[in-house]
Amino acid sequence: MMVELTRVYHFSAGHRLANPALGPEANAALYGDCHRPHGHNYYLEVTVAGRPDPVTGMSVDLGRLDDAVRARVLAQVDHHTLEGVPALAGVITTGEGLARAFWRLLAPAVPGTLRRVTVVETAKNRFQYEGGEG
Repeated sequence: MMVELTRVYHFSAGHRLANPALGPEANAALYGDCHRPHGHNYYLEVTVAGRPDPVTGMSVDLGRLDDAVRARVLAQVDHHTLEGVPALAGVITTGEGLARAFWRLLAPAVPGTLRRVTVVETAKNRFQYEGGEG
């Protein structure tokens, strides 16, 4: 029996949407106001699955999960400009791009099996990635 656990984390970061292959005018036309530097108070939801331990009843050690998320993602991005984060080099910092990048950073480090990474950028924008291609 596998049980899923979702843990929610918060970070604040600045970014601007820009494709380096395009010039300033093309980026402005493509991304609108988001091509200018701005920031968000993000939520990162990390969902992992595991089998409950017969002794503790827990499927995942929350301390180990928190340590992995802090080291692999939060320490890199919280109160930083995302385009300057080495682990995000080459990533267009859309919510979709961040969800995929955070998956790559977390998959080898989290306890249990990583099932989902969700980036909540605003009250209206939520981006979910479940691995696979991309």
